[in-house]
Amino acid sequence: MELVILDRDGVINEEREDFVKSIDEWQPIPGALEAIARLSRAGFRVVVASNQSGLARGTFDIAALNEIHALLHRRLAELGGQVAACFFCPHGPEEGCDCRKPKPGLYRDIARRLRVSLRDVRVVGDRPSDVEAARAVAARPVFVRTGRAQDRAIDAADLQGAEIYDDLAAFVDHLLAPLDG
Repeated sequence: MELVILDRDGVINEEREDFVKSIDEWQPIPGALEAIARLSRAGFRVVVASNQSGLARGTFDIAALNEIHALLHRRLAELGGQVAACFFCPHGPEEGCDCRKPKPGLYRDIARRLRVSLRDVRVVGDRPSDVEAARAVAARPVFVRTGRAQDRAIDAADLQGAEIYDDLAAFVDHLLAPLDG
């Protein structure tokens, strides 16, 4: 079963400057849930890997994060899809942990827990830090132009070697085209 790793905020759901703190604030990006459902129905194992520094900042708690992920699971199930797991870094940027992207610790944890190599696994994100973390574990970085990527200038060198798509749905269309054809 081929693995695909997705960032959450800005890839699956709309990103908020003040963090997604509750299920009331969680809004999927149009087409994203359908794209994940298509991936899982096609036999891909999908996991989420996300920085969640709002936990460290006290902006929301683990119960709220679990509710958001439960809603993600329910909405995907309604579409016939699923994510196998949601991995997250709970630390703030100043804590210097190894699991906060762009460091690769979160991805290494996924590899260890799932007992897989991440070599050539597609990792989809909307920030250069996602691309950098993917490169560090020999994964295949995929950059989508959703989330905050729309709001800031991004140096092309930061995306070197990444596949680039408008959104998650466009990436999934490309990935599944040989299977659909």
